[in-house]
Amino acid sequence: MADLFWLSDEQWAVMAPFMPKDQPGPERKDDRQNISGILHVLTSGCRWRDCPAAYRPRTTVYNRFNRWSRRGFWTAMLAALAKAGWAGDAAALDSSYVRAHRSAHGGKGKARTLAIGRSRGGQTTKIHALTNVLGRPGVLLLTPGNASDVTTAPEVLAEAPGRIRRLAADKGYDADWLRAALRERGIAPIIPGKRGRKTRIRHDKRRYRERWRIEATFNRLKDFRRIATRYDKLARNDASAVALAASVAFWC
Repeated sequence: MADLFWLSDEQWAVMAPFMPKDQPGPERKDDRQNISGILHVLTSGCRWRDCPAAYRPRTTVYNRFNRWSRRGFWTAMLAALAKAGWAGDAAALDSSYVRAHRSAHGGKGKARTLAIGRSRGGQTTKIHALTNVLGRPGVLLLTPGNASDVTTAPEVLAEAPGRIRRLAADKGYDADWLRAALRERGIAPIIPGKRGRKTRIRHDKRRYRERWRIEATFNRLKDFRRIATRYDKLARNDASAVALAASVAFWC
């Protein structure tokens, strides 16, 4: 039992109000147990079929995760937590690659809907994140690994859960049109220019150093082994796993 993951009383007190109510069928009394089982799978990286019996039948644990993923519950919970707890007016934007395991291939659909694409690291998925001043992720978006950071930025920023006055991002987001779009929204861009630029870009170096928090965010997310490596064929299930991991690691 010592090796199993169990939601603490404090974590469950945050999550419990979000649990679906008035659902058809018999009354559920095992949400905490089932979600602890889901998180055990995400943390350990084991297969769903290897989920310990202490969490109830493994089919029940997986079906709960898959059914609520199909309804968009996990991503909606993260969005609600982030909106309620968004702090400060400074944010950071970045992305990180995740290698897609061979078991993640073969899903039906196009590359965009599967969120798997070829990059330098092989077949990968890219997690785009927008974090607040404390490094807590408010937006997590999955794309194929070969998706451009700068062209994906507007889609991520459109889901921001709170006010942003300053945005820190690395050279991958160096584009005049993005800076202009940010300024139109009243957001000060803190984005260094690429080395080959003819016109030098000035940025606040002191505030740019605070971008380390978003790097730490990705490191913490990848402590969950099924986040560090993608095993799910469905992009929606992978996005749900990322959202649930982020909810527990940063907001609960």
